[in-house]
Amino acid sequence: MTHIITSLCLRDSGCVDVCPVECIVPGTPQDKNPWFYIDPDTCIDCGACVPECPYAAIFPEDEVPHAYTARGGEFISRVGLTGHYEGENHAGEPVVLDAVKQLNAGDVVDLTEDIQANYGYFKDGPGYSSKP
Repeated sequence: MTHIITSLCLRDSGCVDVCPVECIVPGTPQDKNPWFYIDPDTCIDCGACVPECPYAAIFPEDEVPHAYTARGGEFISRVGLTGHYEGENHAGEPVVLDAVKQLNAGDVVDLTEDIQANYGYFKDGPGYSSKP
């Protein structure tokens, strides 16, 4: 089992810095793979990445919510969405995403579809997208 970075990820990169086995990579190309991904063959399931994520986007695979209820204000980032996000990562570097949606309080999102996107990224290589 591995940890999964879900579409709540806004590419902060703090998770990369704390991973002891360097199994977290930014998706490339970013327009098809908008968040970070955890290599399931390398992940040791230590959980060091979880508290580093300011967006609470990382879950043990068996705990990825199928009905995530938004607090309001958070974003999801998925291919096909048309919203725009600009921010900074933990190092103060700019982050710009053009496939996002800002969630309202009470919105419910199935994050389990992000599990396949994570596995597919490493199975099929960069450029993989679970969406047409």
